[in-house]
Amino acid sequence: MARITLTEFVAKNNSELGAPFQELMAVIETVAQKIHAKLDRNGLIEESGDSGSTNVYGEEVQKLDEYANIILTDSLLLCSAVHAVGSEELAEPKFSTHGRGSYIVTHDPVDGSSNIDTNLPIGTIFGVYPKSDTVLQKGSTLIASGYVLYGSSMMLMYATKGKVNGFTFDPNVGAFVLSYPDVKIGEKKYYGINEGNWELFSENERAYLTSIKKEGGYSLRYVGSMVGDIHRTLLKGGIFIYPSDTKHPNGKLRLLYEVAPLSFLIIQAGGDATSGLTNPLDLLPEKHDQRVPIALGNAKEIEKYRSFQK
Repeated sequence: MARITLTEFVAKNNSELGAPFQELMAVIETVAQKIHAKLDRNGLIEESGDSGSTNVYGEEVQKLDEYANIILTDSLLLCSAVHAVGSEELAEPKFSTHGRGSYIVTHDPVDGSSNIDTNLPIGTIFGVYPKSDTVLQKGSTLIASGYVLYGSSMMLMYATKGKVNGFTFDPNVGAFVLSYPDVKIGEKKYYGINEGNWELFSENERAYLTSIKKEGGYSLRYVGSMVGDIHRTLLKGGIFIYPSDTKHPNGKLRLLYEVAPLSFLIIQAGGDATSGLTNPLDLLPEKHDQRVPIALGNAKEIEKYRSFQK
């Protein structure tokens, strides 16, 4: 059976978005391959470890963080489809000089960078918004979103309205090929949360976790990379939770760069998402690094989780 590449799939199945979207996805595919090639050298002294600098939030920056942010941001700004780029690693968005773009693209260049040196899964998250004079838009305006997972194989999952499709990089072809058509979220009972923070959790969070443990049938899975945890949740089912706690009262994950794009994707696959009692896609970011609590997963699991929120 003939394999369908990402380029072929986008041209055929997203024709309503036209050539600009095809060009944008081609850029993301190319950059993903470059980041993956860099990862293949992870562990070599000159390629791994801290860069020696911190980002705008005071966080230590890994060498791969630095490389991925520069190559992805610069490549997107050169793309004629892109009007502006917002990156988790930058204090402010950057606008293209060509002025022709149709889209604003947000990205987290390396999600789960603490996993790099231990060779665990990491990823790149992206969101595609309509052109505007600001990057601060509700997730409900997203045109597309997705992620690249760098794991045992490199995979790219992306969502448009009502559809999620997945692609695996085939080195024999030199391209991503369709491997997960029309993905619907799984039904298995997994839960993913850092239970090491139990003492920091609210009574609501503890009550929910105690409830599902008493119910039985659940298995705990937690990678420490949101992309890795969401990928499992998407394909297998269950729920991923990163709640607010006494250390991070507003939550830790960033609305614009992580929460909104991945919530959009999970919802298009038939799942659900909630920030407390609010759909995260209805939240208008007040600042670029706004943090929110989040739970994503199977609709039934999110309904159950939401019943414990007050």
